[in-house]
Amino acid sequence: MNPKYLKSFSNHLKTSMGACFPGDKAIFRGHDLHKELMDIEWFDLYVYGITGRRFSEKKLTLLQFLWTYTSYPDARIWNNRVASLSGSSRSTANLATSAALAISEADIFGRGIDIKAISFLKRTVDSIKQGENLKDCITRELKNNRGIAGYGRPIASGDERIQPIMKKAESLGLSHGIHIKLAYQVDDFLTQGRWRIKMNYGIISAALAADIGLSPSEYIQFSFPAFLAGIQPCYTEAVKNPAGTLFPTACKDITYEGKEKRSWKEN
Repeated sequence: MNPKYLKSFSNHLKTSMGACFPGDKAIFRGHDLHKELMDIEWFDLYVYGITGRRFSEKKLTLLQFLWTYTSYPDARIWNNRVASLSGSSRSTANLATSAALAISEADIFGRGIDIKAISFLKRTVDSIKQGENLKDCITRELKNNRGIAGYGRPIASGDERIQPIMKKAESLGLSHGIHIKLAYQVDDFLTQGRWRIKMNYGIISAALAADIGLSPSEYIQFSFPAFLAGIQPCYTEAVKNPAGTLFPTACKDITYEGKEKRSWKEN
């Protein structure tokens, strides 16, 4: 990047997203936030901010329920545990929530699966349109990655979120898109074959979002707060309880294999 090019950005901000003019107005993607967008709901604004597109009420409703149905206030869940431990150690709510959301990008259980799942669906749809058969697409994915994002669940064979999500999608007339059909076709292949793995929330959510029109990069941004509603109760409860009482571990329950050992006396 040459100095001349960098200088063209110096001392000012080039943006098509918006700007704040204190005492006058705020512009959001080219629209006056307090006039042209004054009646927009927050969730609609959030999705519009990511995509630059406005979606129908039904599509927004389904996207919102993709968040709702995976909001579990269980402190044992990896990201919730961070928020709970933060509360138990008397950290602030914002720090606790930020830390919990940050580790929600976990590659196996969190946002890492989202990007892989939607990318697989879109890649496979394109391959099938070009004449490739589904079996070859699945076989290649399994060979390259030893699994397919959104299929299989280490803690249970099924996923309790799928039925209510699909029921909601059906009621909104959004359950028959090309990506959701593909997700079920892959599920049939995997459950009937030697793999014996079933679909989970990750592939269903990705498929519905893809059918609504989100790209992989838009979907990963949209998914960011998905666990938020379950995180907050965990922090709130931990703060109300005595400090340090969440998941305390006795010294005798810790397996230590170091060179030196110490004797711990109980008080």
